Amino acid sequence: MKVRQRQTAILEYLQNHGQVSIDELVEHFKTTGTTIRKDLTQLSQSGLVLRTYGGAMLNREIGDRAIDHKTYINIGSKKSIAYEAVKLIQEGDSIIFDSGSTVAQMIPILTSFNNLTIMTNSLHIVNELVAHNNDHTIILSGGTFRRKSASFHSNSASTAAIFESYTFDKLFMGADGIDLVGGVTTFNESYHGSVAMSKAAAKLILLADSTKFGRRSPNVVCDLNAVDTIITDKKLDDKYYEALIQRGIKVIKVEVIDKE
Repeated sequence: MKVRQRQTAILEYLQNHGQVSIDELVEHFKTTGTTIRKDLTQLSQSGLVLRTYGGAMLNREIGDRAIDHKTYINIGSKKSIAYEAVKLIQEGDSIIFDSGSTVAQMIPILTSFNNLTIMTNSLHIVNELVAHNNDHTIILSGGTFRRKSASFHSNSASTAAIFESYTFDKLFMGADGIDLVGGVTTFNESYHGSVAMSKAAAKLILLADSTKFGRRSPNVVCDLNAVDTIITDKKLDDKYYEALIQRGIKVIKVEVIDKE
């Protein structure tokens, strides 16, 4: 396993298992303690993990880390979820894409479409859509550029005004946490844009791998009653699946396959 692949796998393992020991990582990845320590040092220097006595844990602020780093966490799930999400798009749709790393995985799959109206606050998404050289109408929401997420944000009043000026068919949105009581939440302190997005589309489609369920992040984007469809992986706990179905939310569970 190459260094980048192993470090990405370590991040996924920490996300799923919490604080772990070096010995546990050595056993799981079938490598040496020296190699694991070197990986953890590099990940710690990048701000992605916190070193503990004899081990490490994922940085709790990873939800607000640079989008380029977040992209590699649970990448298989994200790509599988994105592939399923694109099936819900029809030619001529008006769509909002948020700046989340799972939503971003949808964009390379959109090359077969030629007539979409797309609003986003993500610079990465705009750049990739332009590179497709299709006839989409692309709207950048504007505001102050936020380097960590490569996205634009503004205060609650101006953000709401931007999205209220348009009517959209579908919103594709990610989340840092999904809780049956707390709803859809995010670490992002500039979350007003996400709140405005959640009110601006006829259908809200939430993309989130199973590790996001049962978590609460500090900032509430919307109640689960605002969500029409959730696309996740098949590891979703049955208690969440049943509770969401009872609320009238369509839940699509995808098989995670290697799309790397």
